Amino acid sequence: MKKVMISSYLNRVFFFFCLSILTNCANRGRPSGGPKDETPPEIIKSSPENFNLNFDSDEITIQFNEFIKIKNLEKNLIISPPMDPKPTIIPLGSASKSMTIKINDTLLPNTTYSLNFGESIVDNNEENPYPFYKYVFSTGDYIDSLKIKGTVKDALNRKPDEFISVFLYERDSSFKDSIIYKEKPRYVTSTLDTTNTFNLSNLKEGTYLLVALKDENGNYTFEPKSDKVGFIEKSIEIPGDSIFDITLFKEELDFKPLRASFIAGQKIAFGYEGNADKMKIELLSEVKNHKTRVTKDAEKDSLYYWYKPKIEADSLLFRVSQKKVSDTVTVRIRNLEKDSLVIKAIQSNTLLFTEDFEIEGTIPFSKIDTTKVELIDTDSLKVPYAYSFDKLENRYKFIFDKKENTNYNFTFYPGAVTDFFDNKNDTLSYKVRTKEYSDYGNIRVQLVNAKFPIILQLVTTKEEVYRELYVTENKPIDFVHLESGTYFIRAIFDENKNGKYDPGNYLLKRKPERVSYSSEPQEVRSNFDFIVTFTLED
Repeated sequence: MKKVMISSYLNRVFFFFCLSILTNCANRGRPSGGPKDETPPEIIKSSPENFNLNFDSDEITIQFNEFIKIKNLEKNLIISPPMDPKPTIIPLGSASKSMTIKINDTLLPNTTYSLNFGESIVDNNEENPYPFYKYVFSTGDYIDSLKIKGTVKDALNRKPDEFISVFLYERDSSFKDSIIYKEKPRYVTSTLDTTNTFNLSNLKEGTYLLVALKDENGNYTFEPKSDKVGFIEKSIEIPGDSIFDITLFKEELDFKPLRASFIAGQKIAFGYEGNADKMKIELLSEVKNHKTRVTKDAEKDSLYYWYKPKIEADSLLFRVSQKKVSDTVTVRIRNLEKDSLVIKAIQSNTLLFTEDFEIEGTIPFSKIDTTKVELIDTDSLKVPYAYSFDKLENRYKFIFDKKENTNYNFTFYPGAVTDFFDNKNDTLSYKVRTKEYSDYGNIRVQLVNAKFPIILQLVTTKEEVYRELYVTENKPIDFVHLESGTYFIRAIFDENKNGKYDPGNYLLKRKPERVSYSSEPQEVRSNFDFIVTFTLED
């Protein structure tokens, strides 16, 4: 009996022992509770070796001590000088113990090339990066070793964009300023996502143009429609000065008329690039007794040309011009329904003490009958008002003295507003209310080192302008009735006194107007008054 019991016990022990072995064999990963692998992969061998001279190979192989994969290569890899077409790099999307770089471009003679992989090489398990691996070779007898470094800042915004490209162009006998629009740079690097600094290394002695780009399309050329640009005005000598600060800005596009087309009955959209100030639209076709209006789209770069009465023709010929730019445009007439008149309020619910009540329409307004517009308050008392009209924006603004914690009701009775096509409104009613003064905070700003005039702004943490004042003399500036929130104070030095911020221009070698930010954000709370001393940068 004892032998049977002992045998049974031994069988159970043997069974669990085998089960334990099988379980451990099935779970080959890191044991639960063990230390996390934080060791990056290591390079065992490179062929050809890194920093190779008289390089004449079309393929590079790099072997690692563990399985690696390539991650976010397009974002990380910087090749200087650029290769076109780009190299083929394997593996992509899979794991391997080696990386192959197949060169598809014809390499320049006596040139030092560098391939900086950033943090794109990671191990397969924990994705520990091999930090900023750089493969360098020369097609000549030596490796160029000169370098420069610097910082990139944004002209208008508090923080620069991530991954700004920095380019060097050789100033040789064929150099022209337009090179940044047409040709790839001699050397290229990038800022990182966490810093605004850059380093350019393995440079040869020479004279260069230094440019920074927010290269949105990744094609190493400046496209003003999409890219920000910054530049050092004077040629830089290498070796020479080695530290540079570049200010990045978005150019204002030159005016250019674009395609025009019918989008509704007796309504033509004229697209444009740049600034539409003083843009003229003239009808060249012979049409008698017609009337026209022009309005601006609130969001798109388009002007709307409205006309009446209906014109019986196949097409119309226009001249679109602004200053020295002029173009003729033929627009084919389409048989479309006219827009319906829809009137809406710009403000809804809460009306700030610093704003006026506004309405806009889908068709240009032609007149208003104020005897049919009534404004009453909480106590059903009539409130006097004045009004103004922005013809281009097609907005009526109603100005009146606002009391705190009060409801206001605007009623537009039938026929109060008439549009360009003689449509009239039905009864419309809009209700808005004001809060108490104590629901808002106030900031008084005292400027130091100011040079007037200055555009003084409160800017949100998302770089949006919340409030703006134009300051022409040195006295305390009050921002009143502010909603609770976090704001930075921004000062724009309006050097040409035109009341707006002016960016730079690369070809004209004009730098953007100077901008200064408060060093710390201002937290605004309701029912509090704040006094801020703002020392502007020299």
